[in-house]
Amino acid sequence: MRKFSAHFIFTGNGTILEKGIIVLTDQGVVADIIDTNGKLEEKAGVEFYSGVLTPGFVNAHCHLELSHLRAAFGERSGLPEFLKNVAQRRNHNDPEILVEARNADHELWRNGVVAVGDISNTNATFPIKLESKIAYHTFVEALGFSPDRVEKAFGLACQCYDQAKEMGLSASIVPHSPYAISKELFDKITSFAISENSVLSMHSQESSAEDDLYRSGDGEIFRHLTENLNIDLTTFRPSGKGALESVIGNLPIENKLLLVHNIRTAQGDIDLISKTRPLFQTWFVLCPESNLFIENLLPDIELFRKNKLQICLGTDSLSSNHKLSILDEMKTIQSHFPSIPLIEIVSWATINGARALEMDSWAGTIEIGKRPGINLITGMDLQQLRLQPQSQIRKLI
Repeated sequence: MRKFSAHFIFTGNGTILEKGIIVLTDQGVVADIIDTNGKLEEKAGVEFYSGVLTPGFVNAHCHLELSHLRAAFGERSGLPEFLKNVAQRRNHNDPEILVEARNADHELWRNGVVAVGDISNTNATFPIKLESKIAYHTFVEALGFSPDRVEKAFGLACQCYDQAKEMGLSASIVPHSPYAISKELFDKITSFAISENSVLSMHSQESSAEDDLYRSGDGEIFRHLTENLNIDLTTFRPSGKGALESVIGNLPIENKLLLVHNIRTAQGDIDLISKTRPLFQTWFVLCPESNLFIENLLPDIELFRKNKLQICLGTDSLSSNHKLSILDEMKTIQSHFPSIPLIEIVSWATINGARALEMDSWAGTIEIGKRPGINLITGMDLQQLRLQPQSQIRKLI
């Protein structure tokens, strides 16, 4: 048994314990939680730390496959240019991918992450996930905007999914984004998701160029698809509506859905989503450092809070982020939205992500019987319970 205490414990479920004690078994399972009412007496075997204890973090959106592209691209180039750069440089067979993906897995672990929702287009990272200390759910992305590519695109995704399942890895087949999936491919993904009762993920409202494609059949993403990827869009007919409005009805309401990025999401979009699918089945994953890196914009998080949306945090990939640090994402949110209490942001980084990825039976909160991992945040303003630029994360368990 080990006993941990600190100035404060954020349990992940909205409770703050002042100088409480967490008792863990040798396997890291929470055996007891002691509320001392802020009056911790010296006890044998209690490890006391200066700072705040939290459950292990959940990174709800990452791309291990792109870890070799760290520092490869310039910042603030916009989404279309970023997509072009990734398409030209991702090199699926490059042996460097495995080396850097393994390094990224270790970086995530050191930064206090216990669970990840990871995007995969190939099986390249599966051996890493199988050996990792982190629990991964792999979102196998299908890609195919042309109706002619439906069978091939879905077949490749199914091969990847089957390999993940054979290896004992948690996985689902998902659409990449509105600008990467045809209606016919959406239909196949939906049927498969319903049959498997799987969790879905989709990049959403990351750029105004997505809306240009659907409203007018033109714009920078249209040119990226036709000029850089050589996709024949002669049969594509713009809907005259925004991208999300054009495709949200293609996604099954029975399944959990993670909408990722959401930097262009306005009240009208939230109203649309709520009329189309249950909000309790819908999660909004924020990746602020990546958003600033690519588009130099952030989601309207206060609007999301006003609508009581379920928020999770992710880092995106090292192609669009300098580090894989959920703590840094939390710092960025707090610096741009200072009125949001830290305890709420911690819940986004822990229990919300665990619920979205269906890992909340063991992760996300410090509760008896769970094995959530324990993080220590140091260098905080303990009077105001605020992160500071110098705040750091230390993984204790």
